[in-house]
Amino acid sequence: MIVKGLRMGTRTSRLARAQTGIVIEMLRTKFPALEIEVVPVTTMGDRLPDEKRTEVEGKGAFTEDLEALLQKGEVDAAVHSMKDLPTKLGGGLAIGATPVRADPRDALVSSYGLRLAEMPEGAVVGTSSIRRKAQLMALRSDIELVDLHGNVETRLRRMGERGLDGIVLAAAGLRRLGEEGRITEYFSIEELVPAPCQGTIAVEIREGDRGVGAAMKAIDDGDVRAVSTCERSFATRLGGDCDLPAGFCATKEGERMRLVGAILSPDGKTVVKETSFEDAARPDEVGRRFAEKMLEMGGEAILERVMR
Repeated sequence: MIVKGLRMGTRTSRLARAQTGIVIEMLRTKFPALEIEVVPVTTMGDRLPDEKRTEVEGKGAFTEDLEALLQKGEVDAAVHSMKDLPTKLGGGLAIGATPVRADPRDALVSSYGLRLAEMPEGAVVGTSSIRRKAQLMALRSDIELVDLHGNVETRLRRMGERGLDGIVLAAAGLRRLGEEGRITEYFSIEELVPAPCQGTIAVEIREGDRGVGAAMKAIDDGDVRAVSTCERSFATRLGGDCDLPAGFCATKEGERMRLVGAILSPDGKTVVKETSFEDAARPDEVGRRFAEKMLEMGGEAILERVMR
């Protein structure tokens, strides 16, 4: 039986609210009479100064407060950027729906409309991600990369304030905020491999909550669930929620998955990259096996040096 009302937890950022709005619209399309209350939550990650955020990204800083409310029964569901969701969920919780995945690619926003290859030597580009930094260095070792923290709007504003030549962000966030017009270049998945689950929305619920679970099942996308399961399995095998110079993206193509992965040294000088097509029947196993293959190809030695 579908619930009559739903309390939906969300972070307070504009992007988080936009993503929650997408989920609510999908639910109301399926269940017009469903009453939905949005419960905004300022998470620990949101309370941190911008320069401290990269120290905790991927470790639950943006999700644990929402999970705690779920566990206490104060909300019925929580909307997350799946990229932020730890590979091990809080006790008694489950992913109720993976309703949508936007463009998983990374994008360049350039101050002067130049693509990365067109930027002059010494151009200054902002990003806070070790994954992006390593891959950008592999593409253009002659540019300068500087840390740039904060939410999407903050990064866009600081690009101008600090006189940066460009910044690299997830295309999905820019598009969900209506800022796609500022994108100068989309990087292909092969040249700048995305983070696992980049662009994917996840709705977390309590295990055994049948009413909420039934509502979420109605908006779940099987293909999105399959690729996100594969990508989370890859991330788990590489080290769970550590911030690593590695990317992985799975794309469902009929009954098969196209896999693209990369593990790099932080300076971008050593690169292990692989592409493969695999049967999509066991996405968790596919992701784990692909990670093990990349580790054997030299990725393990790279990551051991990174984590010393």
